[in-house]
Amino acid sequence: MPTVVLIRHGRTTANVAGVLAGRTPGVGLDDIGRDGAAALARRLEPVRPAAVVSSPLQRCVQTATAVAGGRDVVTDDGLSECDYGDWTGRSLAELRREKLWKVVQEHPSGVVFPGGESLRSVQQRAVDAVRTRDAQLAAEHGPGAVWFAVSHADVIKAVLADALGMHLDHFQRLVVDPCSVSVVSFTERRPFVLRVNDAGGDLGFLRSPARRRRRATRVDAVVGGGAGDASE
Repeated sequence: MPTVVLIRHGRTTANVAGVLAGRTPGVGLDDIGRDGAAALARRLEPVRPAAVVSSPLQRCVQTATAVAGGRDVVTDDGLSECDYGDWTGRSLAELRREKLWKVVQEHPSGVVFPGGESLRSVQQRAVDAVRTRDAQLAAEHGPGAVWFAVSHADVIKAVLADALGMHLDHFQRLVVDPCSVSVVSFTERRPFVLRVNDAGGDLGFLRSPARRRRRATRVDAVVGGGAGDASE
């Protein structure tokens, strides 16, 4: 099956200000965010993605456009930020004093943001969006296809938790930084998580879909961890 490169958007002014932007319109990349997106585009330049799919929010579309290399960017509401409801636009320092904050940290599967969305529904729609697009691209481009999905930290963490077989209550153990990449390869039997929060490593293993098609399909995990991708 194809490989999805989950990309978090670059840094924004809201990130720096410590404000929960959520779905607030007009939140774009700051100078460091734009530089980060440009640097990530250089890292991903050898990759020829079958599709570049983005959350419809501005900061993600800007990042997706930077890494797309002139390719079309398709938006998908399934990759959109969590609807934080009444928490949207408030400072994180203020939100930390809310009783719900500890629940978000320790029992996120039980969280429904006031006037907004539950984290369970965020995970469900995001996983459905990724798996549906993955199957579509497999049918159109073959199992060796690579594609980019540009989204938000909590959304990517929720997808990774699902791929790792991790209960949503543990997803806060994952870290997803601005302009980082996390890589998942879905197969008929299970997903394989190849990278998490990679902010500077070599992504050459994504370079050649043709080479990936010639290799045997990954079905079982290598006991003991194996010798890495180059040996397979």
